[in-house]
Amino acid sequence: MTTTKACREISPSVALMLLAFCILFNSVPLAATQPPFDLTEVAEGLFVHNGVNVRQDQPKHDDIANIGFIVGDECVAVIDTGGSIKVGQRLRKTLRETTPKPICYVINTHVHYDHVLGNYAFKKDQPKFVGHRSLRAAIEANRAFFLDTFAEDLGPDAKPSWIIAPTQNVKTTKTIDLGNRKLVLTAHPTAHTNQDLTVLDVKTNSLWIADILFMQRVPVINGSINGWLAVIDSLKSQKFDRVIPGHGPVRANWPNAVNPQIRYLKKLRSEIRAIIKNGGFLEDALEQVGHSERGKWLLFDEYHKRNISRAFAELEWE
Repeated sequence: MTTTKACREISPSVALMLLAFCILFNSVPLAATQPPFDLTEVAEGLFVHNGVNVRQDQPKHDDIANIGFIVGDECVAVIDTGGSIKVGQRLRKTLRETTPKPICYVINTHVHYDHVLGNYAFKKDQPKFVGHRSLRAAIEANRAFFLDTFAEDLGPDAKPSWIIAPTQNVKTTKTIDLGNRKLVLTAHPTAHTNQDLTVLDVKTNSLWIADILFMQRVPVINGSINGWLAVIDSLKSQKFDRVIPGHGPVRANWPNAVNPQIRYLKKLRSEIRAIIKNGGFLEDALEQVGHSERGKWLLFDEYHKRNISRAFAELEWE
């Protein structure tokens, strides 16, 4: 029996007593009923939930990103919150079953729905919401889109205020301390998006690289192909004990893990440049570019041609 039906069929003597509860129950997201997540402790106190590889129109599309949290002596930082309030609630429930320490930060690595729509689940913890200097503007620009496109993930009575933007911005770098655990947040130039943020856990030398690194699932260009390759090149010169990609395994060896992505992006760039040099058009690129990469990536056919379109628009103006 649904809650709404139960509210209609309850005996008259107690109906008024439960009316307020029924209204509340049907108008806010569920929390306590959400099951916890499976987590992997990839380094001491650094916990990651592994997202699934499905399309945006498939079940579990709200759970495609690697998300998690880092525990310090005094408090916890959540890094990305998933693609729905339900996923955010599951992450919070799992966190609470792992540690009682307060949640002092929620860090979003960029604007994409699978990384930010769970923010509302943490609002009652009153954390500082942190993101790239360009993330607030991106959230504001996408607020109506999120409410329309992801209505079922946000709930039938979702309000614009449930799409939470940063309360603290990272202009270049910012260091936060969770108690004997410093995190260095770096705002990168345009790469996967124009709001890419990485989180370095100094204690374990682990870099939460997020969607700057795709593994298994084909990379998606929403920013700049040239910028993305440049950011990767700058990070490759640094040594990390492990990285946490935005999609794929919850941990990866650096820098070997990024080589397939570099190959894919460079192939797109070189083949598109050749078509442009020979006077070709976007239609030619869509038919010819990068097809040797099919079979090497999940969801290739869903996103590859969109990558060609975005890269072509950038490269034809070089």
